[in-house]
Amino acid sequence: MKLSEIQFQQAVTQMKRAKAFPGNLYSKKYADIDLDSIKTQEDFENLPFTEKDELREVYPLGIQAVPDEEIVRIHSSSGTTGTPVIIPYTRKDVEDWALMFARCYEMAGITKNDRIHITPGYGLWTAGIGFQFGCEKLGAMAIPMGPGNTDKQLKMMIDLKSTVLCATSSYALLLAEEIEKRGIRDQICLKKGVIGSERWGDTMRRRIANELGVELYDIYGLTEIYGPGIGISCSKDSPMHIWDDYVYLEIIDPKTGKVLPDGENGEIVITTLVKEGAPLIRYRTHDLSRIVPGDCACGSKYPRIDRIFGRSDDMIKVKGVNIYPGQIEDVLKMIEGVSSEYQVMIDHIQGKDVMTLFFETDLGYSKKALEEAVQDEFKKRIGLTIVPKSVAIGELPRSEKKSHRVFDNRY
Repeated sequence: MKLSEIQFQQAVTQMKRAKAFPGNLYSKKYADIDLDSIKTQEDFENLPFTEKDELREVYPLGIQAVPDEEIVRIHSSSGTTGTPVIIPYTRKDVEDWALMFARCYEMAGITKNDRIHITPGYGLWTAGIGFQFGCEKLGAMAIPMGPGNTDKQLKMMIDLKSTVLCATSSYALLLAEEIEKRGIRDQICLKKGVIGSERWGDTMRRRIANELGVELYDIYGLTEIYGPGIGISCSKDSPMHIWDDYVYLEIIDPKTGKVLPDGENGEIVITTLVKEGAPLIRYRTHDLSRIVPGDCACGSKYPRIDRIFGRSDDMIKVKGVNIYPGQIEDVLKMIEGVSSEYQVMIDHIQGKDVMTLFFETDLGYSKKALEEAVQDEFKKRIGLTIVPKSVAIGELPRSEKKSHRVFDNRY
């Protein structure tokens, strides 16, 4: 994907404004870079990446690029893997985000006549409030539930006749299972689901869609870049359209940093084009995807990226073999009778690494046969002999937020 002339000028303006603000991250990062010399796509692609650790190092507000009086809100990453990243927003940033999110709803065929049931968390996290602001911008009814209290979720879903569910895939699955268990499917009015915040495989996707009876749409975003809502899939295909009037995407080789041609898998790098409070230039998201070439059957001209299939920083190494969670899901979906939920335990026992893969299986299938099939398929596809453990549907933990599926107990 190439920068258009408009995008190029917007990116240069962002760089200059950020560099000029005293104490901003870029005032130091670009101190020795003559931004007037950035004339071509090649010049832009030679600029250094911005890393999340750099945002942590300038905690709390070292990324801010406007005076305090222009900041109307802050959001933050969870901080579960280190110092949280705080992102300040101007009024225009908030309005732009709401507009992008409303555009996502429209892409999914959601209208102001819908009733949007919002389960992601509120507060410093960008999720819940992003879904709500987009809903209000669209003119639909927001039902701002937040996570948890499944009994109340289902009661409100039935009583208010919610037509759209916004959730993480983990919580959407939990709700789907509860609806099935309680036998209340005929009381549920859901038609669509807007799912984000974590990657999810085809098996889970089919289960949620079938058990809830809904059309599912992947929504994309991250706290550092507004939040969820910078792109969404459409009704014609699984790739996500990206609002390239607000953000510019590159796909790079995560090892070399080289920009890859459209169609090749790599790491998403994002540059904000009009963000005021916290502009980011060539920000490494660590999300893995690819730019999908060609036009979409839906007719939209916005560029597309494929579903997120993993992260460049979530790789685990066992006995010298590099493994991504997405590869585990690819193995499990190949085997009939194996469900979407799994959990990995990695231990160091008697001087050797041991990887145990727990997975849920449907009734009526031989556990021993499925364990042998999973072990054989894992060895064939990934090159590692694992300890397979089949468990009943519902036995592995469910989450109201993001699921934690890989536990490395070696360190």
